[in-house]
Amino acid sequence: MTLSGGCLCGRVRFNVRSEPRVHYCHCDMCRRATGSAFAVLAWVPSQSLTWTGAEPNCRRSSPIAQRGFCSACGSPLSLTYDASPNEVALHVGTFDDPASLQPHYNYGSSQRLSWVCCGIDLPDHDTEERW
Repeated sequence: MTLSGGCLCGRVRFNVRSEPRVHYCHCDMCRRATGSAFAVLAWVPSQSLTWTGAEPNCRRSSPIAQRGFCSACGSPLSLTYDASPNEVALHVGTFDDPASLQPHYNYGSSQRLSWVCCGIDLPDHDTEERW
């Protein structure tokens, strides 16, 4: 299995050679990083990810994580936690075929906005992280 994707302008491209673990994230950090009510993240082992175009630029988004983005178009692409260097999350909307990547749980559930009803029937996991 190989999944591919990239940023809005096409400068940054990637291939993934493993089945992602997909979830909604409602934490404030993801909300602010995406400019949306929540993020939808696809976690894969770092070694299964290959950047095939330009590599994303990275910035420290909190004391515990870094985020990758395209410096040309600004598309948010990835998230890595310092404590888990062997896995990386890619934003589901950056995949060429995101329809096949269905979320299976919620993260940061206590921070979910009251009007968000996506995934309301999925299991919840919480986080203490707030930025």
